[in-house]
Amino acid sequence: MVGITPGIVVVFLVILLALVLFATEPVPVDVTAIGIMVTLMLIQPASAALVSVGLLGEPIVLFETYPNDALSGFANTATLTVLAMFILSEGVQRTGIIQLLGAKISAFTEDSELKQLGATVGLVGPISGFINNTAAVAILLPMVTDLAERGRTSPSKLLLPLSYASMFGGMLTLIGTSTNILASDVYSRITGEAGFSMFEFTALGAVVMVIGIAYLLTVGRALTPVRIEPRRDLTEEFEMADYLTEVVVRQDSPLVGQQVQQALVETEFDVDLLQLIRGETVFLEPLGPKEIQAGDVFTVRTDRDTLVELIDVEGFDLMPITVTEDDLEIADKGQNLVEVVVAPGSSLVGESLASASFRQRYDATVLALRRGGELIRRRMDNLPLRVGDTLLVQATVESVERLDLNRDFIVAQEIERRDYRTDKTLVAIGIVAGVVGLAALNIVPIVVSALLGALLMVLTRCLRPTELYDAVQWDVIFLLAGVIPLGIAMENSGAAELLASFVVMSGEFLPLLAVLGVFYLVTALLTNVISNNASVVLMIPVAIEAANTLGARPFSFVVAVMFAASTAFMTPVGYQTNLFVYGPGGYKFTDYIRVGGPLQLVLAVVTTIGVAYFFPPV
Repeated sequence: MVGITPGIVVVFLVILLALVLFATEPVPVDVTAIGIMVTLMLIQPASAALVSVGLLGEPIVLFETYPNDALSGFANTATLTVLAMFILSEGVQRTGIIQLLGAKISAFTEDSELKQLGATVGLVGPISGFINNTAAVAILLPMVTDLAERGRTSPSKLLLPLSYASMFGGMLTLIGTSTNILASDVYSRITGEAGFSMFEFTALGAVVMVIGIAYLLTVGRALTPVRIEPRRDLTEEFEMADYLTEVVVRQDSPLVGQQVQQALVETEFDVDLLQLIRGETVFLEPLGPKEIQAGDVFTVRTDRDTLVELIDVEGFDLMPITVTEDDLEIADKGQNLVEVVVAPGSSLVGESLASASFRQRYDATVLALRRGGELIRRRMDNLPLRVGDTLLVQATVESVERLDLNRDFIVAQEIERRDYRTDKTLVAIGIVAGVVGLAALNIVPIVVSALLGALLMVLTRCLRPTELYDAVQWDVIFLLAGVIPLGIAMENSGAAELLASFVVMSGEFLPLLAVLGVFYLVTALLTNVISNNASVVLMIPVAIEAANTLGARPFSFVVAVMFAASTAFMTPVGYQTNLFVYGPGGYKFTDYIRVGGPLQLVLAVVTTIGVAYFFPPV
């Protein structure tokens, strides 16, 4: 067994700290990753200083070339490939081809829940093999919620399977997910062998996807709860009956002649004005500059106690009406009421509606907030927002379209978009096919073909140059750049070898197939609480060391780890797509364990046996 050195102790402390920060997320995971990288870079000079004063025998060297190795994540082929793949995915998305496929599918699913579920998982799985699976879910989420609404199906029955099926699809090809690309790079760097080819593990991925989809259509369907009842409209779904009403301004109201801004907006009342009805005309935001007249009818969002105060103090009469989604969409007869999901990497995460000036910034009003299964309909202004929070938003058609284009949000209903570049559909698909073909035939490395494809997306006008930076999920890029040095430090310090030696002990009383299964299970559990990319960086060096010690084939162990890292089924925080559907599906944390736990065990067995069959470890 490897002796425990100061370097190993320090690396384990950094890993422990990283695991805690990744799991609890006091700061975003990309910030944690950069913090890890900076910490590792400081260890070497700090240890040298301790040596100079006699407190340490020798300096701790974690990087052979300092500080270049510590910064190598930014120039890493995996990081650059993932960056290019985001651009390729955006180019395809801008053509509207995926939305068109969704519309074609919804035409025959009708009101059959089983058909809707089959169409959902059957579409997102294959698509996720060729465009980023996070992007695939973000694109398809509005189509699936609309599919549920038209078919009178609970969105809860479709959205969790949507997320899970995207993970299956990501295992089909090298470019299906950033995890695969990173695993290939780490494997190549440690072993000196070529990285994975485009379709090297497609057969295993197809088996996993078929078994996974079969589970979702049978056992998973039975286990997936109905957290949101099939709805007639959004006001019903968010149970707004007691929070939406109309009031009319009396002749003797003290507010007559005042501007809305001073009279009703800048007050201590917990009330939101949604629209002003004056005769036959309906006004939406901005309402602030308008002068209040007797007979004006305001549609308001408030609670019963506040409503009583408004009526008593401000001179209103209550209108005997139940406000519905149709009532809120009469102003410009468009889509004024929508669900909006706070996306990963959103600038609003950690902000409140008040601190972000949401109403003024987006000309939109938040009527309610759903966080998993919890509905919040009052005192929302100062509540810090989280990824996956679902906001019920009322706004003009133009504001809704702007929200749909904003990367901070995912609008959970299909919005009629006029900017899809349908004439570029075949071009964009051809570029992606070319990228795949060049890499699959080993004409150029995947990083070269992906960057070439990203460039062609701009040259062919599938994407505008100004859209390139918005296409990239920079939090993922910085996460990759930050965690890659941790893997290097594990190898150089001997920490990976020490961990491997503990695993090897199990080989004395377990068959090799069972040891392979242990790696799968440990990685799968780890990836449910920390980033999947961090799981790969931590586990692959250990897997390779263990395989070498056992006289087994490292490639087999690496594939098991890679597949396990893409199976974050048991928590909403384990994978971005799980967070996407958390609010719109109204799920509870335990729903992920209830549906994802058995799925995790099924795929642990299937994948372990599949790896042994397709890539024999001996």
